[in-house]
Parts: sequence; C-alpha cells; structure tokens
Amino acid sequence: MADDSNDNHHNHRDEAEAEAEAEAEAEAEAEAEAEAEVVVIGAGLSGVAAVIALRRAGFDDVVVLEKSARLGGTWRDNTYPGCGCDVPSVLYEYSFAPHSWSRGFADRSEILDYLDTTAATHGVDTAIHYDTEVLNIRWQPQARHWNLRTTSGTYKARAVIVATGPWHRPRHPDIPGLDAFPGPVFHSARWDHEVDLTGRSVAVVGTGASTVQFLPEIQPEAAHVDVFQSTPQWVLPKPDYPIPARLHRFFAHHPAARRALRGLHHWIQEAVGLPLRHPRLLRPLEALARFHLRTSVRDRALRRALTPDYRFGGRRLITSGTYYATLGRPNVRLHPTRVSAVEGSDVIGADGTRTRADVIVLATGYHIGDIPFARDLHGTDGTLARTWADNRRSYLGTSVSGYPNLFLLIGPNLLSGTTAVPTVLEAQLRYVTTALNHLRSSGSSALDVKPEAEAAHQRALHKALGNTVYNSAGGTGYYFGLPGINTFCWPWSTAKLVKQLHAFDPDVYTWTLPLPTQAGAETEARCQLTNTGE
Repeated sequence: MADDSNDNHHNHRDEAEAEAEAEAEAEAEAEAEAEAEVVVIGAGLSGVAAVIALRRAGFDDVVVLEKSARLGGTWRDNTYPGCGCDVPSVLYEYSFAPHSWSRGFADRSEILDYLDTTAATHGVDTAIHYDTEVLNIRWQPQARHWNLRTTSGTYKARAVIVATGPWHRPRHPDIPGLDAFPGPVFHSARWDHEVDLTGRSVAVVGTGASTVQFLPEIQPEAAHVDVFQSTPQWVLPKPDYPIPARLHRFFAHHPAARRALRGLHHWIQEAVGLPLRHPRLLRPLEALARFHLRTSVRDRALRRALTPDYRFGGRRLITSGTYYATLGRPNVRLHPTRVSAVEGSDVIGADGTRTRADVIVLATGYHIGDIPFARDLHGTDGTLARTWADNRRSYLGTSVSGYPNLFLLIGPNLLSGTTAVPTVLEAQLRYVTTALNHLRSSGSSALDVKPEAEAAHQRALHKALGNTVYNSAGGTGYYFGLPGINTFCWPWSTAKLVKQLHAFDPDVYTWTLPLPTQAGAETEARCQLTNTGE
C-alpha cells in the first residue's frame, strides 16, 4: 500500500491556506468603509489623466488614493537641480489640454504647475484622497470586487486602476561601508536641499539621465565633483530653446499651426525610433552622437572613457547640451569605474581609485516598473509579486491574467526610447474606459484577460524585441526590470501601439456574469461576449 502521508500533509496545508484566504476575505469585507465604482491609485500624470478620461466616459464614481499630501507623482518627488523633461514639451501634455510652454523642453516646476492647473480645471482634486497609502489589495471572488486597505481606512471598488508609474522607487546600491560614511548621503530622486554643496567635495555615483541634468547645476558651486561611471551613455545634443510669447499669441490665433508643430515633433521622435527597431539604420545616429562627443570633449582620454561599447539605443536615450562640457571643467573628474566600497570619507572605485568626499549623491536610478505594493496585491491565485517573479507578463501592458477588473497604466513593455508618455496614457485610457463600458453594459461582474491571449502577446512581443537594439546591451540596464528580460520596451511603432489600444477586443477576456439561483445567491457563468456585448 502506497504511503499517502505527503498527500494528506499537502491537503491539510491547502485547506489551511484556503481557510486563511476565506478569513482574510471575510475580514476585508467586514472592514470596508468607502465604496467607489473605480479606484485609481496614484495622482501623478497617469492618475490625473485617468480621472478625466473616466468622467468623460460616464464614470463619475471615482476615487483616487494618493499617499502624499499633493499630486504630481515623479514631478513632485524629483526636485534635484536641473530636473526636467527629456521629451519635447509639446508632446509632454494631454492632447485635450495644450499649454503655452516656456521652453522646448520643460523643467519639472513648469510640468508640476501644468498638472496642478489641469487637475483644477477638470475638478480632479475633488476625487483625490490625500495622505492615503495603499497597504493591501485583495480580490473578493464571491463578491467580485476589490477591497483595499489603506492608512486612512478601507475601500471597496468594482475596478482598480494602478497609476503609480514606472519611476516610483529609487534604487539604492549595496556598497560596503556606505552606511558608515560620515557625511550626507542621499539619492538624486530624493534630493536633500538642506545640504549645502558650496565649497564641498561631492562624489556622484552613476551617470544616467538624472546626473546628466544635475551635474551642470552643482558643478559651479562645488569645490570638486568626482563622478563614478560604470557604463558610458550615448548622448545626443538637446535642441532646447525658449519659446517667445509672440509665438504663443500666433498659436492662439492659428491652432492648426500648433497642431502641426506637435505633429512635427511626433514624427521626429518616430524617425529616431525607426533605427532602434531596425539596427542596420543606426549609423547616422551613432555618427551624430560621436560628433557631439568629439566637439564637446577635447581631451582624448576623457573621450575614450565616455565612448559606449554597445549600440546606440541599447540603453535609455539621453540628450544634453551641457553634460559633456561640464565633465571637462577643472573641478570635475570622471572615474570610469563602479564604486566598490566606502571607507570612512573615502570612496573607492573597482579599479582602485580612491577619492575623499564630503557628500555622496546616489544617482543610481529606479526599480523601473516596480509596483510598490506588488507583494500585497492579491489576485485569484496569489500576489502580483509572485506572478511577476519570472517575467512581468501582461496583455498590452494593461491587463494581467488572474487580476480581474484591474488595469495598469504605463505597465510593462509599453514605452520606448522615443515615445511620449501622454501618448501612451491616452491610448491606454481609451482601452480601459471601453473595457469598463463593456463590463457595465453587459451586466457582467468581472473581466479577466485569458492566459492564452496574454501568453500569445508575450511571445510575439519578446520575439520582436530580439530584432531591436533594445536587447543589445547584454540583458542589463535601464530596460531590464528582471535579469535578461526586457520589461520596459515596446518593440513596434507608436502608431501600432495606439492602434492596438484603440481596438479593444472583448474576446480575449473571460467575462463573469452574475446569475441568481432559486435561493437568491449568485452563481458564476463564464461566457465569451461578442463585440455587441450580448
């Protein structure tokens, strides 16, 4: 007779887990205090756009949960000197809210003002619950809604939109001895404005997009700046320029001209994006970047240290007209090596370089695409952290199988080196509002993307990425949220992205219909809805 003790052990454990899940569901249901048809998490660029789009689509019962005391997202949190947008201003705006930008590339204060003004104009503030951090989200399979536990109480929602953004959680390096450094240490994404850099020696760890922006700002005041570079970046010249008031007056009288300017910038971005998808066309862009380096940096050794050994576009694209020149200043020194340790006030490079610093600035980027509460986001079969342990799978970067009525904004594999975030956002929100309207009009209680549809999309996406430059940097860097897996880039054109998001297909979802039984309880019937929702 076979020994079934292991089977019995697993059965008892499964039963215990099921009982724990049932208890958690009952507790969450009992605690629910506030209800909304849709809860949006985050009040940054994505969250503000979500409220406006939902209301325009007829969804007025919307609540936004914002952990901070004001809106703004990454533009609220990032206050480092020189912080600004690396996309042309006319593209970094909602299509329904054009703005008279002061420069070709706006700084963070102007973008934050724009978000404030747009939110006020459209009454978004009335939907935002500030100082409310999400602690736990759990799908209730019997009641078919989400329960959200927060620092301000509990909420119940038919649908949840995650709008926390991909640039949310700063990445802190694990450097031996860093904790014992006697001076100030802070991440560039959480700049400490109480620290005066005047006359001090500053060590900067990292040379990504943030360093490119803040280094020219802090160099004139610091006594000395040591910049540690583990990987050189491709840097294109930044065509920034002031926009005179008379041009805005012209656009006010000729709106078609402004639309034409916006269209021109869009197609310039797309033209740059084409070689990234077809690397055989990269040589002109690489030649431009090398020319920019050669004309900006006269020192040959410094030029060699700043020359990448991977193809243009293999990492995040960077533009600047001042970064290279700053590296050539007498009080700036580039160390082409990673930081291996900190000993007292000395910062030590992997090549043995040792330099003394008064302040250390960590410009080491973000955990790109991380959802801050992924470990506490419970779907039908576990948490999102577990679902995404091996690959951040999703369908069109918007839906994840096993998480009914949940939508991600700027989710996995939706951006590229040239696509403006608002363009993607508005296309996604059209998709989400169409899905919610299907849910409402069909009488369904839940929709969940089919695993086979999600898997087919993932196969096509990663196969296409293999033909692009995005996967050419050895499986590491900005685009790779997991080792060897590109979780950031969309491998096709922006036009294809918008087209796919505008073509909502109900057949890729499983729809759950509530059917009353004789006892008055609900049972589940799953059906595939047609495009008419019948």
